[in-house]
Amino acid sequence: MPDNHEAAQNKSRSRQRFSSLFILSRQCVKDIKRRLPRSRPQRIVLGILLLLGGTMGFLPVLGFWMLPLGVIVLSMDLHPVRRLSRRFSLWYGRRARDRS
Repeated sequence: MPDNHEAAQNKSRSRQRFSSLFILSRQCVKDIKRRLPRSRPQRIVLGILLLLGGTMGFLPVLGFWMLPLGVIVLSMDLHPVRRLSRRFSLWYGRRARDRS
């Protein structure tokens, strides 16, 4: 019986971590949206530049952190990117839930 109880507690903790991570990411996205340019073409150019800079993540200033940020910026204006990012987040959520 104690093993089942520990497994249930671990599952509950992992769900709490995932939900808190999801809430934190939503807050970050809201903060990013507030600081972006209002012009749609400028946001698209910024998203593309972030993606291009993210591909050069081996350089000191540019980094792989730019890839998800570029996807977030582009997903505001481009529906195919929004669909892909939503599919990825659902897939990752299911994967994290199944592993716990």
